[in-house]
Amino acid sequence: MEPKWCNYDESNASNGFDLNASAASFYIMPYQDSYDLDEGRNSKRLKQMDNFDPNVVHEYNHLYSRDIVYDGSITGSTEGKQNSPRTLFRDHIWAYAQKYMAASAMEGADGALIIDDKECIMKEEEEGHGMRLVQLLIACAEAVAYRDKCRASTLITDLQADALVFGTSFQRVASCFVQGLSDRLALVQPHGAVGDIGAIPKTIAISLEKEQALSLVYEICPQIQFGHYVANASILQAFEGESSIHVVDLGMSLGLRHGYQWRGLIFNLAIRAGRPCRLRVTGVGSCSDRLLVIGDELEEYAQNLGVKFEFSVVESNLENLRCEDLKILDDEVLVINSILELHSVVKESRGALNSVLQSLNNLSPKVFMLVEQESSHNGPFFLGRFMEALHYYSAIFDSLDAMLPKYDTRRAKMEQFFFGEEIKNIVSCEGPARVERHERLDQWRRRMGRAGFQPAPIKMLTQARQWLESIQACEGYTVAEEKGCLVLGWKSKPIIAASSWKCT
Repeated sequence: MEPKWCNYDESNASNGFDLNASAASFYIMPYQDSYDLDEGRNSKRLKQMDNFDPNVVHEYNHLYSRDIVYDGSITGSTEGKQNSPRTLFRDHIWAYAQKYMAASAMEGADGALIIDDKECIMKEEEEGHGMRLVQLLIACAEAVAYRDKCRASTLITDLQADALVFGTSFQRVASCFVQGLSDRLALVQPHGAVGDIGAIPKTIAISLEKEQALSLVYEICPQIQFGHYVANASILQAFEGESSIHVVDLGMSLGLRHGYQWRGLIFNLAIRAGRPCRLRVTGVGSCSDRLLVIGDELEEYAQNLGVKFEFSVVESNLENLRCEDLKILDDEVLVINSILELHSVVKESRGALNSVLQSLNNLSPKVFMLVEQESSHNGPFFLGRFMEALHYYSAIFDSLDAMLPKYDTRRAKMEQFFFGEEIKNIVSCEGPARVERHERLDQWRRRMGRAGFQPAPIKMLTQARQWLESIQACEGYTVAEEKGCLVLGWKSKPIIAASSWKCT
């Protein structure tokens, strides 16, 4: 089934959405410099502060007296290290804790509604329950970081009773984090042991459940479609005045069936006025048989529309990619395309990704399209990554709550087999096994700059907003421009960032 908003298929009718607001926005909130509290409307919420477990605060104070390295092990005292990175990390974690505590005492701007007393009480009870989940999650993550198996196991048992797969949006996202914490705890080594946590080899073959979940995410959520839309628009601009273009697709668009991104590009090339053109796509990936099937479908589609099209496959992961295998021709314009792929090459050493980027820079592409999750899930400290991921995926699950009913099986599949798998990898794995190493735009700017690329500003904010409106996505999604890049967000929380680069 093709996504309902693909611009090359006008026969798809738009579907309506259930716009019930989720309570998750009350628990996990973007940073604000100040909170506007209305005493008259929030006096009952302020009383909920009394329910915050002082043991959590005590454990945070205990955390500050020790150093925690990225894999959860503990080193000695930090006296005399007030300006160290670890001190800044502690401040970062404590700031998050303060935001969570303050969240129970305020009314979220996005969820503010005038409701009767009975509904207000129910909403307050739900918020209080969500705050308890936040407390338990933070305490459990801290216990896992300390390798305190006894306390962590007890907290996981409590969490499993409250973090329901078919509960509120925050209960649902909490269930994925609980599974990740449980998996990490099972792999925790004794103090003083060396080696990676969660050193489980990455499975190449995609499971049927994850494949179905990926297709649903593409059809229902705008994240991947947003990346494809912005990338194709930039590629079409690069095609102006050219008769032949070669696109190297790193990861072949996540392994999605049918080559949706390139169908859209072929369609736009077919309807574009001007001289005939030739499009060549090289898919880079580990499953050549799967990619060849996609290539055959694209060739047939292009032939029906009268577009000259060639498709080839390079079976390789990005770290072992040899540029000579891409067979770049002198008479064609080269475009590199990476959709939610390059973050998997990021390692602690930083050398692997830089080597890949420098090799691609040597090919002198006219355009390098980079689309990545806009969040920081690759910090050196486990607790920092945990909190960032909790903030990010709470927004994702909040958007799903607004789009689909509670018991919709499609929603459960996306949550458990796509986003849930990302969460579990971030939370439970270290070393080579941790491949979901998302980073923010500022970090990507530094990485791309070191490899010899410079920004190519994307000047299509108005068009992107019109596209978002045309696909009739759920109310709450936004598109903003940040230093020449386009960012798709949910209620002001950045989700996906698209950037364009060129050789210096």
